[in-house]
Amino acid sequence: MNVFIINCGSSSLKYQLFNMLDESVLAKGLVERIGLDGAKLSHCPNNKDRYEIETEMPDHVKAIELVLAALVDEVHGVIDSMDKISAIGHRVVHGAEDFSGSVLINDKVMQSLIDNISLAPLHNPPNIMGIEACKKLMPSVPQVGVFDTAFHQTLPKHAYLYGIPYEFYQKYKVRKYGFHGTSHKYVAQRAAAMLGKPIEKLKIITCHLGNGASICAVDGGKSIETSMGFTPLEGLMMGTRSGDIDPAIVSFLMKKEGWSLEEVSNVLNKRSGVLGISGVSSDFRDIEIAAEKGNERAQLALDRFDYMVKKFIGSYVAAMNGVDAIVFTAGLGENSPETRYDVCKGLTYLGLEIDTDKNAVRGKEADITTDSSRVRVLVIPTNEELMIARETYEIVQ
Repeated sequence: MNVFIINCGSSSLKYQLFNMLDESVLAKGLVERIGLDGAKLSHCPNNKDRYEIETEMPDHVKAIELVLAALVDEVHGVIDSMDKISAIGHRVVHGAEDFSGSVLINDKVMQSLIDNISLAPLHNPPNIMGIEACKKLMPSVPQVGVFDTAFHQTLPKHAYLYGIPYEFYQKYKVRKYGFHGTSHKYVAQRAAAMLGKPIEKLKIITCHLGNGASICAVDGGKSIETSMGFTPLEGLMMGTRSGDIDPAIVSFLMKKEGWSLEEVSNVLNKRSGVLGISGVSSDFRDIEIAAEKGNERAQLALDRFDYMVKKFIGSYVAAMNGVDAIVFTAGLGENSPETRYDVCKGLTYLGLEIDTDKNAVRGKEADITTDSSRVRVLVIPTNEELMIARETYEIVQ
């Protein structure tokens, strides 16, 4: 059974085609600049040469048409016909409180996605466009929605409510939702497998660290706390996002700078974080290089980020009354031994001991702690696409 995974942005589309018999990737690729000049498809079939084409793509329907044509192409393709695609899985950013798991997409689900656009105005519309395009091109193929927010629907009410009048939760569903749920779920499951223990008996803290970053407390396989909130702006300082700040700063800056609400929002989402502090870049690799050359603000940005990660881990140990394993994943978590070391050196009170030689790993699964460490620290590359494929396969089966 082949499962086609799609992740739609407003002008982009990432995809992978999985053979679920062995979970192998038959092909993957990226469509860029949909609806813009210079639109391009980059198609990477397994065991075949990369294929690229630049052509006009006015919308997502045309983009998916080109992807499907590449998948069945005599030279660059990996399947004989579109009939070999048994199901389609879509990454959907926001499911609000409507979905606590992945679901088969029908008219009721589509209406819910439309209703929740106000909660994710940048993400849900392109997700909807991708679903509608597949429905038009492959009307008989079942489609499944896999939600970034679903894994966090197990948060207890005292964890997801804010200290504002309760009526705003009742009227507008203002609450913590959390994101990166598919990634947190995948690496937590992999951690349990690496430790050889049932996930139901483990307390795991998963750290998805990259340009976008979040931390999750997974107790018995369920998310009970996470750092992102009503939007992905809450929590850790990130590449360009401020993370947690005093809310009064918003009105203070509006008065002092004469900014509109939109201008303040732009600053907090696109000009803050490690970019804002360092003045160098939103890419942690650039900041690490600058810090090595003596740039004090670059080092300060790294110190601030590592400090916040350490604080969240400590608070989640308290929330779960213990921890068995801490997982580092995503671009920075998987590839920065320096970040992992700087975070963990402040957690020795847990009986945690990092092995510096083991910690030199990049982009591979590893246990980077000493044999005597009471808490295991794992590096696990995330695979959200595989998680989406698995959930799609399970639902369709």
